[in-house]
Amino acid sequence: MKTYNSFAELTSDLQKGAISCVELTRSYIQNIKDKASLNIFLEVFEQSALDKAKEVDTKIKNGTAGKLAGMVIALKDNICYKGHKISASSKILENFESLYSATVVERLLAEDAIIIGRCNCDEFAMGSSNENSAFGNVLNPLNTKCVPGGSSGGSAAAVAADLCIAALGTDTGGSIRQPASFCGVVGLKPTYGRVSRYGAIAYASSFDQIGPITKTVEDAALIMEVMAGKDEYDSTCSSKPVPEYSKGKDTSKKYKVAYLKECIEAKGLDPEIKKKIEDIISKLKAAGHTVEAVDFPYLDYFVPTYYVLTTAEASSNLARFDGINFGYRSPNATDLESTYKKSRSEGFGKEVKRRIMLGTFVLSAGYYDAYYSKGQKVRKLIQNKTNEVLSKYDFIILPSTPGTAFEFGQKGADPIAMYLEDIFTVQANITGVPAISLPLGKHSNGLPFGIQLMGNMFDESGLFAFSQQLTSLS
Repeated sequence: MKTYNSFAELTSDLQKGAISCVELTRSYIQNIKDKASLNIFLEVFEQSALDKAKEVDTKIKNGTAGKLAGMVIALKDNICYKGHKISASSKILENFESLYSATVVERLLAEDAIIIGRCNCDEFAMGSSNENSAFGNVLNPLNTKCVPGGSSGGSAAAVAADLCIAALGTDTGGSIRQPASFCGVVGLKPTYGRVSRYGAIAYASSFDQIGPITKTVEDAALIMEVMAGKDEYDSTCSSKPVPEYSKGKDTSKKYKVAYLKECIEAKGLDPEIKKKIEDIISKLKAAGHTVEAVDFPYLDYFVPTYYVLTTAEASSNLARFDGINFGYRSPNATDLESTYKKSRSEGFGKEVKRRIMLGTFVLSAGYYDAYYSKGQKVRKLIQNKTNEVLSKYDFIILPSTPGTAFEFGQKGADPIAMYLEDIFTVQANITGVPAISLPLGKHSNGLPFGIQLMGNMFDESGLFAFSQQLTSLS
């Protein structure tokens, strides 16, 4: 089967009868089997995917097919799909079957998307390398010695390895954009509240967002158009009307763009990524856009603020996994106390336990004001400064990651070095603004890297339009 680099290309072949949804799905299933060594999929939903493909073929013939007819999509293993297993790549939820589907899954299926399986990820979405899964590392399909990024590493790798047309990930501090950068694909973190979180296993509820990973900006826009919008099951979901993202906006408009001086001059930024951003800035200016440097003195507070607040929320959210209600229960437990202790200590991995303990500490009596309360104040400071910049500019341009994909084991021994991988992505989650990573760079080491754009709250339309301009300029 030929490689489809966009959904539009596939739709054309489906309409002409050059391929059927069943043939397409079978070929992706075969691709997954052929590339099983990459450890991308924890499970392929072979039967339900083929059943859906057959149904969509009939609808295409009848002219009643939905917007996503034939789009084969993979789910990160923390997004629920009724009647299918979900584990958040953790031993504590191994073999757990979901009793309901996430709102995003319901909406994709209603528009005739085909869900092909669940992708490996960092356990409970905690990690920047996909080295924290209870079920082994995902290998980067572009260089198997390197990590694919995290936590949505399996989802990004699945798109890059041509195992599906698109995938869903979740982004708490860069978990869609960082692996998208490492795997050379498009990754979008929507505005907080733009997409329902109902049916996504929570890590940090005031940061988490579900978003698409695709090969093109247009495909990300189409998926967003289907997924976004009010949901009675998620009280944090916005009731703002959803624009027709796939129709696009004027892509010839001239924009005002800011870049954060502190990001471009950051010591840890790879020189080739810095040069690429400087080249893009020059091209944008030559094309008639206004691009200016702005001071943002809080860069060093991004990562500490993010980890203080998200670990606190994780400590609360993960309390339900206790060996009593559902999931793993230790066979070594003898009473109630040992059931809690042993089930959680045996069921959770090292990184998850580290973050639960850190979160419990910052919420504890005597430390709450020193850490959690202060973290919330700094979050507000960062939000206010970001909003101030975005009130004067349409977008902020910055790197997606400090470098390209690193080799396995290179950063795992030092949690701080690993946490600093998120330095350019956490700002969007702290502030709630939308952000996208575009695969615009190619390093001399042969690996891709992304350039990131952040926009105003709920201006995904503008983000898509400018992303298309930026892609054509590069």
